[in-house]
Amino acid sequence: MNRFAVIGSPIKHSLSPRIHTAYAKQLGIELSYNAIEVPEADFEAKLAILRSELQGANITLPFKERAFALADRASEAATQAQAANTLVFSDGNIYADNTDGSGLVRDLMSSLGLQIEGARVLILGAGGAVRGVLPALLHQNPKAIHLLNRTPAKAQALVDAFQDARLSLFNEQTNTQTFDLIINGTSAGISGEKPKIPDSAFNRDSFVYDMLYSLNDLTPCSEWSREKGLKFSDGLGMLIEQAADAFALWHAGQRPNTQAIRDELRAAQP
Repeated sequence: MNRFAVIGSPIKHSLSPRIHTAYAKQLGIELSYNAIEVPEADFEAKLAILRSELQGANITLPFKERAFALADRASEAATQAQAANTLVFSDGNIYADNTDGSGLVRDLMSSLGLQIEGARVLILGAGGAVRGVLPALLHQNPKAIHLLNRTPAKAQALVDAFQDARLSLFNEQTNTQTFDLIINGTSAGISGEKPKIPDSAFNRDSFVYDMLYSLNDLTPCSEWSREKGLKFSDGLGMLIEQAADAFALWHAGQRPNTQAIRDELRAAQP
């Protein structure tokens, strides 16, 4: 039986074992998939052991950049993001991919029916999560993507790294248009913090997407969106879709149908 895992810190909340087990059952594939919590200082040493015990792994916070650095080969998506959320172990080598961007875009466009082409997009944050999805978002040809981060210098470094004319920093003083899509790519919601979005950035037609998700309560970003009367979604669909892309990478292109697990997990949400 092939063995897979999701690696992170913390990790006990992860839905990945449940999702991948459902995908395997759907396609008649036998596998084991576990959540493995690794102390931050021990990631490289632990991965050196797991690469010979597993066939693949998903990587979550805070290890995506460090996982990419350990790879022997990497996909274009992972290379652009300088981060990996999916690893394939073969003959002692590590192949790194990043399915976060494809998962986000598929959820936005196919599941939520949003149009990215020609849209004005505001992204909160400038860390690894944002860097991981920027290539896929830019590939959909938005009109503009603006970054809003607590540390402007970090956001500017991301703009400089991509060197794309459509990508720039958000400036409240010079901004004259609202955004069609607002994506929260920060982890502030984990500690209960609501996003700080200037009123000038949105109108009643703006859609807010939180890359975080929760089965038990609305995320703080979703709560904020509801208070403002805006349409919104959390990142559960992104999790489901990126997992399906990772599953296909591990199983010769067999991509599961995501609707059943989507319905099951959405039904558990408030």
